[in-house]
Amino acid sequence: MPWPKTWFQKGFRLYMLDADRIVHIASWHQVGSAEELTEALSLAASRIPQKKVRPCLVGDGAPWLWSAMQQAFPAAREVLDFYHCAEHIHALASARYPDNPQTAFLWVESTMARLSHKGEVGAVIGGMNRMQPANEAAKEPIRKTIHYLETNKNRFSYHGARREGIESANKFICRVRIKRSGAWWLVSNCKNMLKLRCALVTGTFEQPFDNHIRQGKRLNVFLETHNAPLPSIQNILFHSRNET
Repeated sequence: MPWPKTWFQKGFRLYMLDADRIVHIASWHQVGSAEELTEALSLAASRIPQKKVRPCLVGDGAPWLWSAMQQAFPAAREVLDFYHCAEHIHALASARYPDNPQTAFLWVESTMARLSHKGEVGAVIGGMNRMQPANEAAKEPIRKTIHYLETNKNRFSYHGARREGIESANKFICRVRIKRSGAWWLVSNCKNMLKLRCALVTGTFEQPFDNHIRQGKRLNVFLETHNAPLPSIQNILFHSRNET
């Protein structure tokens, strides 16, 4: 079964922060639609006493994702994923200085420092507007990066937002396991693997197996009560192939 074009690998993690530590409290990662993630995020948000905490949202530049997070946490601070922003800046540097990697590196370091430590988003955008493209191919990366920064210019309040270990969480849970070289997944198998990955990092790894055992016991009781034969391995494999 091929993945629908509107499906993707996406997820979120919830943390509790205080002065000394970051505590991971929940994870959700699946293959599905934007609507499914929005619904799951809204459910998670309904269980958090938002008036007693100060929510902070960290995300990439996808507009639909910010819309979903804003719907769930309307009063939260919004912070752009530092590493996602860095990917855009690196891509522009490679296009602008294709033959001078040292200059590209220094420009990236300077630009990211201005964005993350000084919050000089407007000044960085101004510099890009004055930037002379090295060739025709560099014009589009400049335009895209300017648009990206303008769209997210109010999400660079990194001061006071503790991010260590949080921004790369989705990559750790989802991409490292699912997007390995040569990996091909059926949708059902991929979803089950992501459930196990989430259970692993939340400390509930045994729970899915306990649920599976309980379901098996209920099935056996049902079959014994109704004098029904246990399914054969041939039937199980046949139905498995049918579903895929």
